[in-house]
Amino acid sequence: MKFISRSEEMILLAIWRLGANAYGVTIRNELKEMSGKTWAFGALFVMLDRLSKKGLLDSYLTEPTRERGGRSKRIYKLTPEAVKALKEVRRLQESIWEGMPELSARDLI
Repeated sequence: MKFISRSEEMILLAIWRLGANAYGVTIRNELKEMSGKTWAFGALFVMLDRLSKKGLLDSYLTEPTRERGGRSKRIYKLTPEAVKALKEVRRLQESIWEGMPELSARDLI
């Protein structure tokens, strides 16, 4: 299995956290909450499309809503492959950090 990038990991985790409410705006807001950075919608949708093509995301359209001017939302959800990828990234990260002491400002000297 190929590793996913840190950005892909963050997007998949945001979608997992949001559950059935994972669509463009809420994913972007969750990413800002997680990272403290604002993500451009264009970049986000490029990555969502890439993750879908990799088989890590499924999506579906909701019924049109009045609040959205008659437009539907595209809801994203993780595939079983995404869950495997997230588990592997977590296992790898824990393995890499295992036995390492806490970092402090003194370590920079």
